[in-house]
Amino acid sequence: MMNWFKKQFSLTEQGAKNLQKASLYCFLTYCINMGPVMLLLYLAKLLLENAARTTFSPWELILPALVILLVLYLLLSKEYVCLYNATYKESANLRKNIAETLADLPVAYFSKHDLSDLSESIMSDVERIEHALSHSVPKIVAMFFFFPIMGILMCFSNWKLSLATLLPTIFSFLLIPLSRKLVVQNNQKYYHLLRENAEAFQEHIDLHQEISSFLPDREVREALYQKMDEQEKLHLKTEMGSFIVMGCSSIFAFLSVATVIFVGFPLYQNGSLSLLYFLGFIIASMKLKEIFDISKESLMEIFYIAPAVQRISEIKAAKKQEGVSTALSDFSIAFQDVSFSYNEDRAILKDVSMSVKEGELFALVGPSGCGKTTILRLLSRLYDADAGKILIGGKDLQNTATDSIFQKIAMVFQEVNLFNTTILENIRLGRADATDEEVREAARLANCLDFIEKLPEGFQTRIGENGAELSGGERQRLSIARAFLKDAPILLLDEIAANLDIDNERKIQESLSSLIRGENRTVVLISHRLKSIEKADRILVLSSGEVDAVGTHEELLERSKVYRNLVEKSRLAEEFSY
Repeated sequence: MMNWFKKQFSLTEQGAKNLQKASLYCFLTYCINMGPVMLLLYLAKLLLENAARTTFSPWELILPALVILLVLYLLLSKEYVCLYNATYKESANLRKNIAETLADLPVAYFSKHDLSDLSESIMSDVERIEHALSHSVPKIVAMFFFFPIMGILMCFSNWKLSLATLLPTIFSFLLIPLSRKLVVQNNQKYYHLLRENAEAFQEHIDLHQEISSFLPDREVREALYQKMDEQEKLHLKTEMGSFIVMGCSSIFAFLSVATVIFVGFPLYQNGSLSLLYFLGFIIASMKLKEIFDISKESLMEIFYIAPAVQRISEIKAAKKQEGVSTALSDFSIAFQDVSFSYNEDRAILKDVSMSVKEGELFALVGPSGCGKTTILRLLSRLYDADAGKILIGGKDLQNTATDSIFQKIAMVFQEVNLFNTTILENIRLGRADATDEEVREAARLANCLDFIEKLPEGFQTRIGENGAELSGGERQRLSIARAFLKDAPILLLDEIAANLDIDNERKIQESLSSLIRGENRTVVLISHRLKSIEKADRILVLSSGEVDAVGTHEELLERSKVYRNLVEKSRLAEEFSY
């Protein structure tokens, strides 16, 4: 059963084990809940069979009642621990499990899935599952064991009244699973619409400045209002479907009490049924109806969480980046017939082969969209190649753990990601064990001190979400400071001067020059300013995802038409004036 729980509700091992315990205690609680009914029948028996008695010993009722209360208390205590305490722990473990899974996924996964959708899965979906685990699932499982046993015991007493009690109850319950397909479909539609609207709102928040600049506020508001109206209409439709199913089911559930009276009264009149048994079956039918009403609501909730369980299962089943920890000591790089595409309909790289010697300054140039940045992403294993091999020191990256790769690579890309914490901690991300002095030195080398010292709290200044309090150039210099601090043997630079003014670019280039040339470091860089890479050891020219030529600046001027064209365009851009 544990494996079924894990698969059905996407639980951890411990969560499935606790759910199994909770189901057992729910079953025992259902059983002991019949105790008051049995006690009531016992009292009726005393009254009917001993009508002449004028006194009764209090212990005839008090002792059984105390035993039932004690057992019920113990069972409810155990049930509470398993249903609630253990469930809340499971929700925390489930969130951690999802986070660990996401950490092992390639960046390609995140580029194809909206981040608001992932955050909703971690928070809202887990919350839905948590509520179902603590309120519904154990009760349904317990019912599937309790009801057959109860039915068999009732049949031994009187099979006619047993069928009169059980059949309407069973039929009322069967309406719920029979309508499962419709209910789940409506819940799926509503679930996906909620996600779409969440993404739309997140997009409008992220692009507020652009929307305010280019789009009329009225049109934006109307579009959002329309999405909200569609969501509410679908919500009402979904709830109405559930209401109709539950309403029809409840009607048949009420028939069980009426059916028992209808069948039992003639039997009592002709003497084939005692009054005690007649009353017992009426009370039992009412009790079963009460338990089944709770179970039906629980089953509806399980249908409701089906989309959330499916989404979490999809995240867990996503293909992870696998590999073994490898000690990299040789930092030469080789691409062997590497092909890659972000989307199947468009190839970015086509059979690219290249080699970079250890300690070499290797530049990538080419028209926009030719695959330069993609090569750096593949080299750092942010993405995995579709075909071919990528080697560092002769070790295939596909078989190497990402931690082993990240330890040896420092990256500075065009897109800078910063955290809403202090400048000191943002730079320290380059090397977690760095001292404050080492962080400050990295900031100095990256030419950050001039703007850091002007901030209200210096290095302790919080910079807002993704560095919102800083300019684009300042944000990029912080990312360069991280690379200085990490001091990795392989350095990847992608348009590092894209957001810097001329003065700061000059200072950064001077600092990078010492970083690049020091300690036999392997450097792969991209720059749209071709003047800055003329002295690179070798330059690879890309065109439409293919290698056009490789060589020094002088060699490429002689044999690469693409390179000559890039040099000419770069010259014209530098000479252009408004």
